[in-house]
Amino acid sequence: MKYGKIILSSLIAFSLLSCKKLLEIEETDLIGGEVALSTVASCEQGVIGAYAGIPPEMAILLNSTFADEVKKSEFYNAGTTHEWQYGATDVGLRDNFTAIDPFYRIVDRANRVLRALPTADSIKVGDNTLREKLKGEALFLRAYAHFELVRFYGGAFDASKLAMVYQEEPSPTPTTEFARINMGPYFEKLVADITAAKPLLPNNITDINRANRPAAAALQARIALYSKNWAAAATAATEFIDATGLGLASKANFPGIWTDANTSEVAFRIIRTATVGTRLGSLWRGVSSSASNINTVTWQPSDKLWNSYDQLNDIRFASYLKNEPLLSAANRPSRLVNKYAGTAYGTANENVANAKIFRTGEMYLIRAEARAEQGAFTGANSAESDINTLRAARINGYTNVAFASKDQAINAVMDERFKELPFEGHRFWDLKRRGLPVARLSTDAPTPTGTTLPANDHRFLLPIPLVEIQSNSSMQQNPGY
Repeated sequence: MKYGKIILSSLIAFSLLSCKKLLEIEETDLIGGEVALSTVASCEQGVIGAYAGIPPEMAILLNSTFADEVKKSEFYNAGTTHEWQYGATDVGLRDNFTAIDPFYRIVDRANRVLRALPTADSIKVGDNTLREKLKGEALFLRAYAHFELVRFYGGAFDASKLAMVYQEEPSPTPTTEFARINMGPYFEKLVADITAAKPLLPNNITDINRANRPAAAALQARIALYSKNWAAAATAATEFIDATGLGLASKANFPGIWTDANTSEVAFRIIRTATVGTRLGSLWRGVSSSASNINTVTWQPSDKLWNSYDQLNDIRFASYLKNEPLLSAANRPSRLVNKYAGTAYGTANENVANAKIFRTGEMYLIRAEARAEQGAFTGANSAESDINTLRAARINGYTNVAFASKDQAINAVMDERFKELPFEGHRFWDLKRRGLPVARLSTDAPTPTGTTLPANDHRFLLPIPLVEIQSNSSMQQNPGY
């Protein structure tokens, strides 16, 4: 990749991210280079700038629309991506899912801070303590961004298959070229960065807008899950689950996670407001002009997802999904994604909600999968006990189940991930890493050819954008493109 390229994104109709054009801008223009990073305080601003560049909307929209969480509704212009008809020059991918630019920009900012920190001047009391914390945050951000990149462009873990470029130094010039490395060394670098970061971070969740040790443990758990290091995944997930303040939410508090009334279970989030970032709810429907005039619905929950819940007893159903009477009365599709609905229709904060990056429900499911893969599928401290604990927290009147085999436990984990984590940026990549197909119901598919994406199909890996291939002779394209 060439770090001079910056995508300028804007919201098109219904708030889908749109890349308008590429500009040649030196990265130092964004954070001022090492001259501007001459003090610990200025290094902190560089770290804050890296946080600000995280685009959770991209993963959320991709994993819903490429998989089986949603179906088309009143407006449909995403045929190439929703029906997997994309290539390296696809406009839908370019406009909405070009992950290379934002995530390598985060990496470059983190690397510039890491290079500047050792010699940055201490001006205020406490700067030397802050210096170590900022180092931890920069390492966390570098690991997080690189992990997201391999989720977009890498396949299921195979140490000998290509990952992405792992950039550990600032890009020297806009014309510097880099080559992708294999997953084995790539994941070793991920582990090294997050392992070095964790002891430097606060061991509390006082500030969940920035990295902390539980968030680092969560990233460790995800990295280990994707690389099939089951023991490490279980250990890191347990560290998160056992952290102070991160127990499973009560049934009374769970709905408030999604309205931002509370931060139960959440160790790291990305703030979204009416003026900062995308309104997450607008990924599914537009902002309404009034309380009675609901804007166009672009995506509605799939029948497969809707029907997967015990709709009377599972508290996730009403928190995540909604059947809107106003739409039914107008003879419009009435099923809505409710997870990021914000305030009432036509109000200032409609569709506004924060992105919850790491939370406890996911950690229970990571640990359950890791335990099952190690043979602990039933009994105490097993996949069975984790699934039962999570379901009991989410379903009124739940009765524990027993698993008779590893396969039964893994199937239950995947079913539960589908119900616990929709619209959070996991489903498509879960199917990819487990070697499973996207299998939509016929009522959810836009066309007969849009029903199934076969397991291990090359389209589970996004193509490297053609502009990167053309401008970097060392960049290798993914198979099939």
